[in-house]
Amino acid sequence: MQTISITPSENKKQKPADDSLVFGRQFTDHMFIMDYEEGRGWYDPRVVPYQPLEMDPAAMIFHYGQTVFEGLKAYRTKQDTIQLFRPAENIKRLNRSNARMCIPTLDESMALEAIQTLVDIDRDWVPHKEGTSLYIRPFVIATEPYLGVSASKTYTFMIILSPVGAYYEAGINPVKIAVENEYIRAVKGGTGEAKTAGNYAGSMIAQENVAKKGYAQVLWLDGHERKYIEEVGSMNVFFKIGDKVVTPHLSGSILPGVTRKSVIQLLKDWGITVEERPILLSEILDAHKNGQLEEAFGSGTAAVISPMGELFYNDQSYVINHHTTGALSKRVYDTLTGIQYGTVDDPHNWIVDVPKK
Repeated sequence: MQTISITPSENKKQKPADDSLVFGRQFTDHMFIMDYEEGRGWYDPRVVPYQPLEMDPAAMIFHYGQTVFEGLKAYRTKQDTIQLFRPAENIKRLNRSNARMCIPTLDESMALEAIQTLVDIDRDWVPHKEGTSLYIRPFVIATEPYLGVSASKTYTFMIILSPVGAYYEAGINPVKIAVENEYIRAVKGGTGEAKTAGNYAGSMIAQENVAKKGYAQVLWLDGHERKYIEEVGSMNVFFKIGDKVVTPHLSGSILPGVTRKSVIQLLKDWGITVEERPILLSEILDAHKNGQLEEAFGSGTAAVISPMGELFYNDQSYVINHHTTGALSKRVYDTLTGIQYGTVDDPHNWIVDVPKK
């Protein structure tokens, strides 16, 4: 495996106070970069001071959006160690996204070492306050200066870090979600299961529209029949109906969430029936009408677990669990965050340490 070179920053930034952290606004002192050239492969892995990029205006990322990204976090434990939550899953998903977007795959061991090395160098940026963390953003962009429509022959893989607080201002408190019935996010055979920028750019109009009405996120329906639930803009979704939990199956248009996978495992550990299958919106609304919809929540790296207190559809509001956090949502949240911060047992070996060098 290639050796990562390190150029320390000579101009250290002032670190923000833990109480003032927001999501994704502040960045650490260093970044990781590695380049790719057709015929040469990935080369020159390096940690350098955080800095602007100099790129050719014809770089293909600007014109055809050939890019992928990931999101994971580093957590500080009470023992002052730093740890990651299931990073190998994020790296595998990054490579699945790479394959879908015609980007060369990365050596997964090298990608993990890059994450650990960068986080170790900037470990002082991992905040201490409960509920805070260091967000890790690996991404790949196409860099060949060419206006022909084809896959780029050169790429850059980068990782940047950002100390963060809660993704939603509400935290673990329930949020309001609006069902989207005009625009579509993805269809089977498209790029919905890849973590690529275009998916998010195309969803912004719907998100902007519902935000003006006081809703935190959009709940997307399938792009073909507009009646099956898919996912929320930044989260997979779960519904507790009676004594079972249902979540949309991975149909090819839904992002396979790492947190989603972890939630399903925890529920099964607890003996709770989990069904991964197509879910009609009408089924959820009927369950609400019949008093069987006990809880609904989203899952994702940024928010971990976000209970849904209200669904809005066709000018009607459906309040869930009296707009309070349900017992199951709280249990999943407490268990996941407990594992992440090292206060709860990790029976599945999901935690990977960041060694101090």
